[in-house]
Parts: sequence; C-alpha cells; structure tokens
Amino acid sequence: MKIICIGRNYVSHAKELGNDIPNEPLFFLKPDTAIQPKGHPFFIPHFSNDIHYEVELVLKINKTGKHIEERFAHTYYDQIGLGIDFTARDIQEECKAKGLPWEKAKGFDGSAQIGRNFIDKAELELNNITFSLEKNREQVQLGNSKDMIFSFNKIIAHISKFYTLKISDLIYTGTPEGVGAVKSGDTLKGFIGEKEMFKVMVK
Repeated sequence: MKIICIGRNYVSHAKELGNDIPNEPLFFLKPDTAIQPKGHPFFIPHFSNDIHYEVELVLKINKTGKHIEERFAHTYYDQIGLGIDFTARDIQEECKAKGLPWEKAKGFDGSAQIGRNFIDKAELELNNITFSLEKNREQVQLGNSKDMIFSFNKIIAHISKFYTLKISDLIYTGTPEGVGAVKSGDTLKGFIGEKEMFKVMVK
C-alpha cells in the first residue's frame, strides 16, 4: 500500500508558504509506517521543533491501473476520506535550502493521520466538497475541492504515468491555507461537511 501526497494543490496554500504555483501535480510518498494505529495519539517527534498540520481529502484506490486516461480516472476510486499530512516544517526548510530531498520531513512514523471512515463518492458533490480542521475547538483550516488546482481525475491520471496504482493505495490531494504548528495537549478534529472524520490527540 502506497501513500501518495499532492503538494501545492491550492493556490492559497502555495502563496502562504511563498511557493510557486505548479504546472503539473507535484507529489511525494510516505511509507505505510506513517499511518498511526487506530485511536493512537500523535507523538511529536524528538527531531523537530515545528510540526505543522495539513488537512487533506484522501482518495482510496479501488483497482489496479497504470497509464490511466483522465476520462477513466473516476472509476479507480469510489471512497473519499480525510487525513492530516503532518510536516516537520523546520526539517523541510533545512532540506530545501540545501537542495536535498525532504521526505524525512514528510514521511516519518505517524505523519499520516487518516480517518477510519470513508464516504462513498456517490454521496458527495465531487467538485464541491467542503472540509475543515479544528484545533482545540477552533476552526483553523477550511477548504473546498472546487478550489483545487488539479482535479481528482487529473491527479490519478498523472500519478499513474509514473507509478502503478494498486487497491488500497491512498492519495492525499493537497491542503488549503491555514496550516500551522501543533503542540503537546492539542486536540485536532477533521470534518467533511458536518461529519466528523477523525479526532487525534497530540502528545
């Protein structure tokens, strides 16, 4: 099972971090060890002093495919969930400044929060999915799929040029503006519409 994450897929988020707007989907991988056990708190790793939350809609792949045409991409997923791409921002900036890969800032153990419940895509208006994140009962991120630079179908088609997609692969589709740091004692809750998708304690 692969965890594939799309970067800079919302103009507002790219701008808040001072990044260029991409011309094609930018993606990176997390290992399966990035997913936390169900109900397990998120432990801030010892190697970072600046861990950020990034809430994202997540596609679950339902069949194997490679070189998928965009017009057929919608048949490769039928469920949508919500997750957090935890990022060691200080480590990421260090790596970027040196021109080095920054997977260690993104793929560390526990860095992929994922709600255990997924929603059938037939129940959602795919181009108008509202999602949000609360930190300590205060909304810190609010996004909508209509604001994505690259659609779900375009993302799937692009990734499949390089990697074979397999059943149960997860695609994190990018985060809107409002990312920020977490500290021990924080509680994060993620929502699609009004439906709570996950709750995670930070230790």
